[in-house]
Amino acid sequence: MSARHPAAEIQTPEEQGVSLLRSLGERVREARARRGMTRRILARDSGVSERYLAQLESGQGNASILTLRQIAQALNLPLADLLQDENEAALEFTLIAQLIKRLPAPRLAALRAQMLRELGEATSARSQRIALIGLRGAGKSTLGERLALALGVPFIELDREIEREAGTRLDEIFLLYGQAGYRRYERRCLERLIETNTAWVIATGGSIVSEPGTYDLLLSSCRTVWLRAQPEEHMARVIAQGDTRPMAGNREAMEDLRRILAGRGALYGQAEHDIDTSGKTPDQSLEELRLALAAAT
Repeated sequence: MSARHPAAEIQTPEEQGVSLLRSLGERVREARARRGMTRRILARDSGVSERYLAQLESGQGNASILTLRQIAQALNLPLADLLQDENEAALEFTLIAQLIKRLPAPRLAALRAQMLRELGEATSARSQRIALIGLRGAGKSTLGERLALALGVPFIELDREIEREAGTRLDEIFLLYGQAGYRRYERRCLERLIETNTAWVIATGGSIVSEPGTYDLLLSSCRTVWLRAQPEEHMARVIAQGDTRPMAGNREAMEDLRRILAGRGALYGQAEHDIDTSGKTPDQSLEELRLALAAAT
């Protein structure tokens, strides 16, 4: 097979424009999926029509900078994150990732410990705080309360702390301030809890992993456990609780749930422990959780 001429890789201005719009649409769609936002919710929070968002995500929307700013604010993202192309920072991340891939497993563990020491708190401080992450229906509240009782530490639900901070219910927070407002309360509450508590078990909102700064703070300050289940079991448990957010009125609820799981899977996977609660009783999952935590101390 003959090699392609280098000139064949050069895009025309028109091709570059098409590529840029396609990449922009993918970034908007991925950011929305990580946050568990339907297109309708993003349209409401941004003031941009649902139809236009569909065009944008398909790579066909030529948005103005002001429209993109509205969308970025609703996603609680810097505008630059939507517009970014390959840059120096992205290149540095790529080079670092290539170096890390060459390290043997024992060196990876040592590197992670070193990074936690430099970027976060000491391991002894982190070990007293346990954070449970994952989608609703995985068992965060049920297992978190039982684990906290067994360890003799407080159990905290971050969403309840956010409601106390805001003085209103979550649905009102989203209605009044949008997802960006919720994110600000979430970060503020987590910072306060870390400053005032040395030991606890905390159940976080399922989308906390989609906020890089807040999630990094959680990872560096707590031992993290991803509680997960099969999509069908997630859905069944949520319905059994009488809570169908954000699936209410959505005929494609299971498809949305699968997309959210796919969009956040790699982020949830950054947790130190991974417990699958599918087909298990709370007692069985709690025992597996306690064994995982004990083995790591």
